[in-house]
Amino acid sequence: MTTGQHRTTGPATGPQDDERLPSIAEQMADQLGGWRGLVESSIPVVVFVLANVVGELRPAVIASVAVALLIAVVRLVQRRPVRHAVNGLFGIAVGAAIAWRTGDERDFYLPGILYGIGYGLALLASAALRQPLVGWIWSVLVAKGRSEWRDDPRLVRTFTQLTVLWGVVWLAKVGVQAALYLAHQDTALGVARLALGYPPYALLLLITVWTVRRVTRETAPQPLPGA
Repeated sequence: MTTGQHRTTGPATGPQDDERLPSIAEQMADQLGGWRGLVESSIPVVVFVLANVVGELRPAVIASVAVALLIAVVRLVQRRPVRHAVNGLFGIAVGAAIAWRTGDERDFYLPGILYGIGYGLALLASAALRQPLVGWIWSVLVAKGRSEWRDDPRLVRTFTQLTVLWGVVWLAKVGVQAALYLAHQDTALGVARLALGYPPYALLLLITVWTVRRVTRETAPQPLPGA
């Protein structure tokens, strides 16, 4: 069911909605490059952290960029979508270029920290303006561009609350990384980048899908007696 869509026939009850839930989670993951894409985007960061611990900055930069390039080439050879691999390569390359230029390994993580701050603030601002970003992202990734949720006050409130949750969590995790960056805790910063990457992101996705599905089921019109 498209979020916010009003039913004109007999309702599809809970079990059918529950059966569709995995497909929505899979669709959202696919928009982010699939589970394979999520793992592959983490590999260059892992390589950088490990190489920098056992060696020096420049070999670590070269190794991380080389691995990111290799992943992109493998996807290209396998004729798999390379958009997410290219995006990951771009992010790694920007951080690597800054770290290479400054000679400071912690600068490898600076673009991600700045991006996280901007994204967190944008989420909170959209909630304050009653244009919750999570709702619009849901419309694009799940509801095939439809935005009927804007006509449902309960869904607007739900998406606003979810957007605030995303913004607070995003700023909290980037705040930890920023504190480690300012404290020159380079190795700890690399570990935090990995630990605070996809685990909280996956949890937020699960909370979002479950909450919107629950609210959607509760607001669905019930059949008339004897219908």
